[in-house]
Amino acid sequence: MMHIIMPGLQTLVQDSGRDGYYALGMPPAGALDQRSYTLGNMLVGNDPRAASLEFAFMGPAIQFQSDTVIAVTGAEVTALIDGEPQPMWASVPIKKGQTLSFGPMTRGSRGYIALRGGVDVPKLLGSRSTYQTVQFGGHMGRALKPGDVLPIGTQIHSEDGHGDRIRELDPKYLPSLDSSADLAVVIGLANYRFTPESVQLFFEANFTVSHEANRTAYRLIGPALEFVERDVPFGAGSDPSNVVNLGYPLGSIQIPSGSEPICLLRDAVTGGGYVTFGTIISTDLDALAQLKTPDTVTFNSVSVTEAHAKRRHAHNELAQIAKSLEYPWVFGAEREETP
Repeated sequence: MMHIIMPGLQTLVQDSGRDGYYALGMPPAGALDQRSYTLGNMLVGNDPRAASLEFAFMGPAIQFQSDTVIAVTGAEVTALIDGEPQPMWASVPIKKGQTLSFGPMTRGSRGYIALRGGVDVPKLLGSRSTYQTVQFGGHMGRALKPGDVLPIGTQIHSEDGHGDRIRELDPKYLPSLDSSADLAVVIGLANYRFTPESVQLFFEANFTVSHEANRTAYRLIGPALEFVERDVPFGAGSDPSNVVNLGYPLGSIQIPSGSEPICLLRDAVTGGGYVTFGTIISTDLDALAQLKTPDTVTFNSVSVTEAHAKRRHAHNELAQIAKSLEYPWVFGAEREETP
């Protein structure tokens, strides 16, 4: 068991996400930075879908009521056990009665706490992830509060015989956590609504992350884009960015009225009536999740084939990391992703 002394900021139970219900209007939720979350589970020998804690900007203070092993990943932050600094990206033993706390976050915006066995909250629709908008999943559908008590589970990898050994990530695999990111976008869905000059401008411009950046979406500040003139179709709104209806893929980019692109993330609605310019590929969403205002974003256009190649490269890197950590890993056996 673990006792929440201070909750930090937006500390949520998250796992790899709630797959299979997107068409029914249920977004996946899950860790925004899937790579950091996954590596945390590797470091402590968990099942790849074991639930972890995600926090934004300020970490929690947690007193553990049993011995376990933890790993802190994601944004650069000082992790402390009873006030003593601990390494990130490594498995760290923690004893009954000891307290995990955090200093300031210096780079990035989201940290992850993996613990041996995972966070044992009930599964809803196959996942322990928190979808706050409708108070669904996780711990009572909400961010953690002082006094919460969460059980530690048994979500240990069935083939991992080294759960108690100390694992440490090779520094060459650490994320960059830069204050800027160049994100690959598969153009499509409704980009034809924009003038060719505006499409070109989108890929040449620098955008700034606004204060409206959360688990639902990141709003970006940049140049205004222009739409091709049209006769408004029946059922669409009068704004040039309105369409009758569209499904919103994870990572899709809306541009209401041609200004301030909105990049939809894991808690976003699954469809609506705004034009979608294109979709950020899944492997680049991890970098976006670690940005904050006033960090900057640029975009580059890739084909579906190139997106698949980038995904294969990311999966191959995870396999290499797993081998270096002596962690049993076969990507695809646990889940399948879209580009």
